[in-house]
Amino acid sequence: MKEEEDETETIARKARAMEEARKRRHQSPWHGLAMFGMVGWAVAVPVIAGIALGLWIDSRWPSDMSWTLALLLAGAALGSLNAWYWVQREGRDD
Repeated sequence: MKEEEDETETIARKARAMEEARKRRHQSPWHGLAMFGMVGWAVAVPVIAGIALGLWIDSRWPSDMSWTLALLLAGAALGSLNAWYWVQREGRDD
């Protein structure tokens, strides 16, 4: 009986240590920098893609409307939604 209690205590102690390690992992400055970089890329890539596509459309089919500006705004909106998704996903892990 004593041996079973020791094993139970050992398992509980290891489980607590693992939980503490998970909490510490998310509190490191590197995690914050990685999250900042991920959100930055999540916004920057759609914006740059929108600008590039807009410039290409404007050079091929000139019109009164600026496709570059329209697709820049669309890329910013898409990038913001993308960044929101990543932040929400990371928040669920806490």
